[in-house]
Amino acid sequence: MGFRFWRRIKIAPGVTLNLSRSGGSLSFGPRGAKFTIGPRGKRATVGIPGTGLFYTTTLSSRRSTARSGMASAVPSAPPQRRLTLGFFKRLLTPEDEEALVDGCRELVLGNEDKALQYLEKAVHLADGAYLAGFLALKKGRLADAEGYLATAVQKHSHLGRYFSRYGISATISLAITDEVVAIIDPNLRGVLLGLAEVYQRQERWQDAISCLERLWQLGPDDVVVKLSLAELLLDAHPGDQEVCQRVVRLAGGIGNDTPIHTALLLYKAKALHALGLLEAARDTLTAALRRKKGRSEELLRALRYQRALVYEDLGQRRRARRDLEKIYAEAPDYEDVAARLGLL
Repeated sequence: MGFRFWRRIKIAPGVTLNLSRSGGSLSFGPRGAKFTIGPRGKRATVGIPGTGLFYTTTLSSRRSTARSGMASAVPSAPPQRRLTLGFFKRLLTPEDEEALVDGCRELVLGNEDKALQYLEKAVHLADGAYLAGFLALKKGRLADAEGYLATAVQKHSHLGRYFSRYGISATISLAITDEVVAIIDPNLRGVLLGLAEVYQRQERWQDAISCLERLWQLGPDDVVVKLSLAELLLDAHPGDQEVCQRVVRLAGGIGNDTPIHTALLLYKAKALHALGLLEAARDTLTAALRRKKGRSEELLRALRYQRALVYEDLGQRRRARRDLEKIYAEAPDYEDVAARLGLL
């Protein structure tokens, strides 16, 4: 089959099936972000694509053990063998489950079109709808992707049942904004994030916002969801005063603990700027820039650029120019920095 102990099969842009002799995982999202479940426990990693910057959290293993009980009983056979049903077993296996297994096997073999054909026969199973939704998304079949993922939402309590039965751990790392990816289990949260992606590609902004709002209700303290919602709100309703006030409330009381928090502070400052609260915007950006360790250069430039805009509106031209010159020295083509410096 062309692989020994590890193979990563690309399913869609940012969607891969990772396989090894001891097990496998599904990864959804940009390169570099991952959520890992294995014998050594669970580790969630959140990153900013293209920067090499990651924020990693080790999660409790007690929940992992309880949820992976069925998988742990499966012998450590190669994944493709686990996904092959023998003749007599096929006689006893329901057709929809058989189609799901065949679809997963075709993913192992890299046959995406054939995999989707099988999975579409199993979309009334939560796991089948889940995989079919992301594969349809790759093919640009957005209406189908929406329908399949909506089915997975309705049956979210059954997500992961068949992954566990066949000894394959299913995990998700999904891009939720242009800057940030979130890594989660195959559950309601993951499917809603997938639906939000579908709606954004369809430019159905309010539907995407509704998905993120539901996620926020599920986890009011989830800073990644807050960030994705803040970005989408500002993009969908630029300059809207009520929206800007809402973004400020979303970011209320947060610190600067991780790069994700720093990015949320950036959007808070953008909202404050749009509200005309210039000194508050400046102070927010200055506080965000005090922590540079672990923050990507791209994120730091975005903070400096936004602060330069605020300085200009405050009439503090020298401070604005200092930030712009620093950006220009590092990235001359960034935004309209050259023009603001009078170099064009």
